[in-house]
Amino acid sequence: MNLRSVRYPQPLLQGDTIGVTAPSSGVKEAMHHYLEDSIAQVQLLGFNVKESSSLRHNAKCVSAPKDTRAAELNAFMLDSSIKAVIPPWGGEFLLDILPLLDWDALKQSPPKWIIGYSDISTFLFAYTLLTGSASAHGTNFMDIRSAQLDAVSARWLDVLQTSAGEEITQISSTHCQSDWNMKVPGFNLDTPSCWKLLGAAENSASSVRFAGRLLGGCLDTITCLIGTPFAPVENYLQQHCANEGSIWYLESCEMNASDIYRRLWQMRQAGWFTGANGFLIGRPAGYSDTADFTFTDALSSALGDLNVPVLYDVDLGHIPPQITFVNGAMGQVSYEKGSGSLRMVFV
Repeated sequence: MNLRSVRYPQPLLQGDTIGVTAPSSGVKEAMHHYLEDSIAQVQLLGFNVKESSSLRHNAKCVSAPKDTRAAELNAFMLDSSIKAVIPPWGGEFLLDILPLLDWDALKQSPPKWIIGYSDISTFLFAYTLLTGSASAHGTNFMDIRSAQLDAVSARWLDVLQTSAGEEITQISSTHCQSDWNMKVPGFNLDTPSCWKLLGAAENSASSVRFAGRLLGGCLDTITCLIGTPFAPVENYLQQHCANEGSIWYLESCEMNASDIYRRLWQMRQAGWFTGANGFLIGRPAGYSDTADFTFTDALSSALGDLNVPVLYDVDLGHIPPQITFVNGAMGQVSYEKGSGSLRMVFV
């Protein structure tokens, strides 16, 4: 089998233009001042900003009709003057635009950084699988309002400034945010946080290391792509991960324990976890147990017999801060006594 190389975008440089478009939810008028704050901070970092026409609109959970959203994202991804795309945030219905994108053009054009999470991971996942290009699961544009981002969140820029062939290491947080307060720029990291190893006794001295190509996103949305043309996971694993194996990073929003188990079960039955060397599971947001069936029950029931490490409460997803994960990058995970690190190599 001839393995294919992952395509990495050119690093983001000061003076470059960042495109801000809303392929899912847009920014309603009451939130425009937050958007202006983010624009100001990005400009202070040395970048220009270009907005799409529908960015400052939102109705029925979307910025515009699906054909308009698709056209705007397609245009930004193919515009050579735009060096990175950062949507304002996620939403609900990005999947509507996937059949309308010009995938042939996206495959043939130079790769471009796009970063986001939540519903944006729907596009990130499909983009990496269909084009072989790396994409970044991390902070969204509306999060970059603070002049002093925390040390974990701020690494988004370092990741996007990493070149093909280079590497970057990120380390876990010591605190996370218990509740959202949009009135305060940045994150209120008021709760102690630590990574946990599934099956390890609490306060144990367990340590683990594993490696593989990174792939993942938001469970709520990427699992909607199972059985569609936009998630050729098995082909991607064969073409890019046959030698190294994979690391799946996954997070959830608005799902209870049984929902999480069902989604993981479905992914596994679809063959997505073939060759997986380990899992990174984010802190679940909007979560509740299902009777006495808990979060760890869900993980154990779905993944426990794979005999690979499963780390959970990782810095990933809707409970900030979050590490920036690059789909397609070679990842090396180290964990010891509640702390973790992720080394990504762009090969």
